[in-house]
Amino acid sequence: MDKFGKSQSVARVEDTRLLTGQGRFVDDIAPDGALHAYVFRSSVAHAEITSLDVSEATALDGVHAVITADDLTAAGLDTAMAYTSAPMRDGSKAPRPKRPILAEGRVRFVGEAIAVVIADTIDIAKDASELIEFDYDDLPVHMDLTPGGNPVHAECPDNRAFDYGLGDEEATTAALANAARVVRLEVGDNRIIVNSMEPRGCFAEWQDGRMHLSFGGQGVWGMKDELARVMHLDKDTIRVTNPDVGGGFGMKGMAYPEYFVAAFAAKKLGRPVRWMSDRTEAMLSDNAGRDLVTMVEMGFDNANRITGYRLHTFSNLGAYNSQFAQMIQSFLFSRVFTGVYDIPAAYMRCEGIYTNSTQVDAYRGAGRPEAIYLIERVMDRAARELDVDPQALRRLNFIKPDQFPYDTIANETYDVGDFERVLNRAEQEADIAGFAARRVSSENKGKLRGLGLCYYIESILGAPDEDVKVAFTDEGGAIIYVGTQSNGQGHETVFAQFLADQTGIPADLIEVVQGDSDQIARGGGTGGSRSVTVQTNVTLEAVSTMVRGFSGFLAEQAGADPEDVSFDDERFRISGSNVSPTMLEVAQMAREAGRQDLLTWQATAKLPGRSFPNGAHFCEVEIDPETGETSVEKYTVVDDFGNLINPMLAEGQVHGGVAQGLGQALSEHVVYDEDGQLLTATFMDYAMPRADNLPMIRFATEAVPSTTNPMGMKGCGEAGTVGAMAAVANAVQDALWARGIKQADMPFTPHRVWEMLRDADNRADGNRTD
Repeated sequence: MDKFGKSQSVARVEDTRLLTGQGRFVDDIAPDGALHAYVFRSSVAHAEITSLDVSEATALDGVHAVITADDLTAAGLDTAMAYTSAPMRDGSKAPRPKRPILAEGRVRFVGEAIAVVIADTIDIAKDASELIEFDYDDLPVHMDLTPGGNPVHAECPDNRAFDYGLGDEEATTAALANAARVVRLEVGDNRIIVNSMEPRGCFAEWQDGRMHLSFGGQGVWGMKDELARVMHLDKDTIRVTNPDVGGGFGMKGMAYPEYFVAAFAAKKLGRPVRWMSDRTEAMLSDNAGRDLVTMVEMGFDNANRITGYRLHTFSNLGAYNSQFAQMIQSFLFSRVFTGVYDIPAAYMRCEGIYTNSTQVDAYRGAGRPEAIYLIERVMDRAARELDVDPQALRRLNFIKPDQFPYDTIANETYDVGDFERVLNRAEQEADIAGFAARRVSSENKGKLRGLGLCYYIESILGAPDEDVKVAFTDEGGAIIYVGTQSNGQGHETVFAQFLADQTGIPADLIEVVQGDSDQIARGGGTGGSRSVTVQTNVTLEAVSTMVRGFSGFLAEQAGADPEDVSFDDERFRISGSNVSPTMLEVAQMAREAGRQDLLTWQATAKLPGRSFPNGAHFCEVEIDPETGETSVEKYTVVDDFGNLINPMLAEGQVHGGVAQGLGQALSEHVVYDEDGQLLTATFMDYAMPRADNLPMIRFATEAVPSTTNPMGMKGCGEAGTVGAMAAVANAVQDALWARGIKQADMPFTPHRVWEMLRDADNRADGNRTD
């Protein structure tokens, strides 16, 4: 294997295991004899609980317990789920209504956990749940994404969860008032369900006074902290593990009620307890995403330069404050809300609204896709209203290379960038010069063809610091213990590859261990495109420490000065000697010399700054006006990810992200009725993207290495989704514009597009005079 700088596309080592059924997911590894948990959930969106009788269910043969909120309270647990809250515009704190682990006195969304049956088998547990007597008095349901209406929480009589603002409101108002032209657009961002391939699940067991919780998640230390808080346990008595995880998407990055109940029941009953969600249960109870409505305004001067940018967003927070939702829809949303443009005055306001639907939280890079979707939709609208080429308008307003480092209105510092260079490459890769001919060809077939552009930027998020441990084994290899957690991204490959690049240890002799709070002191988990950048940064620190330590040892052995020992990423060299051992050979020498202190190395390191991946997505769609069917015919991505360890894995991440973005744009849409009942609770009703919805995706990179980390990386985990939504939407809008359709919002289902075309034709007919 060559060096890191050559950026090799090494095949994923985990694929053989995962694709041949050898994966070890949480439902595969639950202890023999574990009891099964089944969650009894609310069938109504808002009601006062008048009676909850579990006696018949408890008496059923094979049932060991039925856990309710009263049991948790009686045991002394802290029954409040963790949450974050956004600062209010007036400086006050946002209201903080409690979200209980199990419903206490009232239910607030369909699917809320009320009781958990613990039984010998899952079938017995389900049968017992049918015996639970749940009586309630209906309360009015609030489903509108506006303040006011029937309160979901007494603490928030107007249902406003938070009211957050960022930027210079006064300067932005003045800029828009004085602009030569103001472009306005109300943008909907449809609600979507995560639908990870593997639903959520866990098992809990107690052994020798310690609790072990294994769950499908995106890291173990946050869950460990929450277990300690809720159950009043010393952290040293808790072990949390993540086995193989079949997709996370942000949704699995937080704690959920079932994990605490499983841990409590395992202790109470002295038996392991397992729980696994089914698909409809997941659709009801997983944190979902998006669900925003925003008024966007952008001002321009006579030269088409942006003078001001303002947006006002209403965000559906669902029934409760979930662990990260307010942070995502305020802080994370604001990080890149001005995109890649040099905007002198900008202001954003985001109001979170409580509704009687399940909570909205992190999903597919939540925060960045919404922000970029808004600014790229209004840039597309502005190009049409100003009669300007969309690429030319963007070039005119890009932050220029000589303006970096660039301090944004959101108090972020973009370290480097060359957006025009990336866009130029994207135009070439997408053959934009040939689009006019392709449009004519589509028209000759009776189809409408549209071209859409999105130029996105995102920032890596999460904790900037990370831990790592490297241990040399008796078998002549090494183990690297990492603080991040793979959910399918290929971490087992990339972290072994990176350590091999830096040490010369063959990658096939390196084992990657993740997701075990007993194996490494702490870690930041995975989310926000942070994993590879933060983990390789700390790995470099560990390698430097190892090289210094081994160099000193070699100097002692050879009777040389430590300064005479060097390491060239493959072998140690000693001046005046032809001895050039590898790192594995030095580790074996240390073992034979009894130097156990040289066989395990730990490090902690913090990134000096965040990096900002960016890139251009071009999408071409074709619409059949007879049916409304929209097909993506051509899709091109050129990304600036900085330096890459494994380009093939980066491309795979982009392909997956684009598929997710296309799914939301073309088909995915959560629908509730006026009573808060979820109407899209199965795959018969909720349309996920399929292979025939997706085109071949052309991918290239145009690297402008980051200056905020020694590897020059920028992260890539969520980039595909961040760019795809607006690229597809702008392409559809382009195709429909000539037919008089000036407003087109996702999802572009055949029926919805057909209705837009029909309504446009009816308007045109109504305006005709014979």
